[in-house]
Amino acid sequence: MAKIQAVIFDLDGTLLNTLEDLTDSVNAALKQYGHPCRTIDQVRADVGNGIRSLMIRSVENGEAHPDFEAVFQAFRECYASNSQNKTKPYPGIRKLLSELKEDGMQLAVVSNKADFAVKALNAHYFGDLHMTAIGEREGIARKPKPDAVFEALRALSVQPECAIYVGDSEVDVETARNAGMPCISVLWGFRSKETLQAHGAQLFAETADEALGRIRMMGKE
Repeated sequence: MAKIQAVIFDLDGTLLNTLEDLTDSVNAALKQYGHPCRTIDQVRADVGNGIRSLMIRSVENGEAHPDFEAVFQAFRECYASNSQNKTKPYPGIRKLLSELKEDGMQLAVVSNKADFAVKALNAHYFGDLHMTAIGEREGIARKPKPDAVFEALRALSVQPECAIYVGDSEVDVETARNAGMPCISVLWGFRSKETLQAHGAQLFAETADEALGRIRMMGKE
């Protein structure tokens, strides 16, 4: 393996526990248009493929429902105003990122969440770490396509073979595979180990400290 120079992180379920704010915003939009609310476990199962996909699964009949676009816009507005109410970094994440910085690693966040939200959350919680942040936006294909990962690596001037990907979902496992990068799958996020293994995950971390150790070990190989 080439010398590791960068670590690319997923956001939701990996760096930040965003589930309560997402659920609250989904349900606020659904209530506004008279649709039944969803449980936090239902939202947990549906995150990972972007906010439009989340709302397609949240509204009965998805995009075919005449209210869909209005509900989707209501969600965007609600989440833009309420994405930092209950969201917080997972235990040990600040230490993990700070120590990687001290090790000389370059860091980036790549998410299927809307670009405006990714940049706002990154700036709010990790602004002092100066991480590149890329979310879903026009012109860049969503994960599991590797386009956003490659965009982040270009910004960091790092080749894929010199980077590691860290995420919590099957989308992340596939993204890393498509980008030609090793993937560390974290077990504190939105998916079970069994689900991740079923999609080909092989390297796991149960805590942020364990993820740090794995990254450092891989950097020496």
